[in-house]
Amino acid sequence: MPTSKIIIYQLLVRLFGNRKTTYKHNGSVSENGVGKFDDINEKALSEIKKLGISHIWFTGVPEHATLSNFTEFGIPLDHPQVVKGIAGSPYAIKDWYDVSPELANNVTNRMAEFEALVKRTKENGMGAIIDFIPNHTARQYSSDAKPDGVIDLGASDNHSRAFDPNNNFYYLPGEAFQTPEDHVPAKLANHTDTEYREEPARVTGNDCFRCQPNINDWYETVKLNYGIDFSNQSKHFDPIPNTWNKMLHILRFWADKGVAGFRCDMAEMVPVEFWQWAIAKVKESHPDTIFIAEIYNPAVYQNYLDLGGFDYLYDKVGLYDQVFSLTRGIGNANGVSALLTQLGTRNDKMLRFMENHDEVRIASRLFAGSPWSAVPGMTLSATLGNGPLMLYFGQEVGEPASGSEGFSGEDGKTTIFDYWGVPEHQKWMNNGKFDGADLSNDILQLRGFYHRLCNTVAKNPAFSEGDTYSLQSCNTGCSWDFDDSKVFCFLRFTKEQRFLVFVNFDRNRRNMEPRIKIPREAWDKMGIDPSRNYKLKDLLRTNQTFRFNGTDTLNMYSVVAGARITISPISAYIFSLEAEEQAA
Repeated sequence: MPTSKIIIYQLLVRLFGNRKTTYKHNGSVSENGVGKFDDINEKALSEIKKLGISHIWFTGVPEHATLSNFTEFGIPLDHPQVVKGIAGSPYAIKDWYDVSPELANNVTNRMAEFEALVKRTKENGMGAIIDFIPNHTARQYSSDAKPDGVIDLGASDNHSRAFDPNNNFYYLPGEAFQTPEDHVPAKLANHTDTEYREEPARVTGNDCFRCQPNINDWYETVKLNYGIDFSNQSKHFDPIPNTWNKMLHILRFWADKGVAGFRCDMAEMVPVEFWQWAIAKVKESHPDTIFIAEIYNPAVYQNYLDLGGFDYLYDKVGLYDQVFSLTRGIGNANGVSALLTQLGTRNDKMLRFMENHDEVRIASRLFAGSPWSAVPGMTLSATLGNGPLMLYFGQEVGEPASGSEGFSGEDGKTTIFDYWGVPEHQKWMNNGKFDGADLSNDILQLRGFYHRLCNTVAKNPAFSEGDTYSLQSCNTGCSWDFDDSKVFCFLRFTKEQRFLVFVNFDRNRRNMEPRIKIPREAWDKMGIDPSRNYKLKDLLRTNQTFRFNGTDTLNMYSVVAGARITISPISAYIFSLEAEEQAA
């Protein structure tokens, strides 16, 4: 595993390189444009690397269901009744052994273009991550690019049985699939007006066991069978289920192409026993492969780490949800202390973020309304543990995701279902120059903040292999001007490095001037003498330096003793903690 901080830059390939700036609601690929693998060129990769990025998560790579027409290349049309939007969901995979043809300049050479992107990424000092979607596939899954000897998922299933350990899908015998009642499929030329037929119906991807899912179900997908009979929750894992072997083959296929890691979609919907088996087998030949689980149930975290073998887990229902509330002016910062206690050693296994393709953009009116509001939350996410940090493309330039693109509607998110653009990102892209020349001065400064934050945590081992010590409780009620409901303060340190992190979510109050307490236990853990003079120097934005004697921070009962610092509203500071030179 890497020893430096993993910092992931997620980008949706379909949108990243798109240069069109005028869009039609529910527009086709020819009308609204699409990004290509080749758009992520040497210049783009070099600029991404400068942000402090170690890995790029290329979202939307495996071939998925779409209403775009590639029949001239031997790729069958998908039925509009089981495709979300015009572009289609990148999480409805229709061929696990191919890449989306729309992403290639030369469709017949599409896999080679992806492999070249993986190679370019590696040559620029970063690893390529792609999605692995193990729980479900597109309803019309059929691989025309599979290697010799591979049998398609579902091709050998016994359709007469609701569950069979050898089946790849679950069935509803005697029932025909029906699209949701209020579903209005998009229509393009060359697409059929006939009804989509699936009989017997298969179980929908989000464990919907009805032949007619509703509009909020994952109706465009079908659930994969890993050997669990849902009628009685019995497990049939011996012999190894057919689905296990097929999905392992898919993982190895992509790992052999140089993919450095997998973001595993809805990992908790797949039995942990599969992950224990499959991850170990992939790592036999590719030991450095990173596995990240999208997971939302803290009760199973430890299982998916210890038994499942995952390297990292999403921290959505923990830190993300707390930061979301705090950024909007609600919530209580002391919840972070409770989270650290709850996570324990798992804190260093959590992937932190404030944006991804599933979440509302920070600058959206549905979240914070201003991209600068991310400063405290993003700093907290970057520094609280040793695990990875993630940015979503456009976040660093304040993309607000305004407007209704098509299927997505007005939801404050950058669409994953429609052909569209990302306006603020396109200003940074500047027609392929990737120099940010079209960005406002304010947004250039915002990008500068992300650059300093990511590089600070990337280059200092204290944030990738150090210890964490919360100063929240010892300052609550003991430090003048320390509002523990709005601020959070803690130490990060190794034997060689020491940092004090202070984040302030309060947007209304004047500058705070707390006097920070650091108990003797913390000094002992850091291995330094509190009787010396020290300085705190901000590494993020202000370059402020504050000097104090360590002994002053030991007095827990005085509101005027401690390391006095000045804190602005909606701000964050990473202070290096260094001893002053002693006189000879």
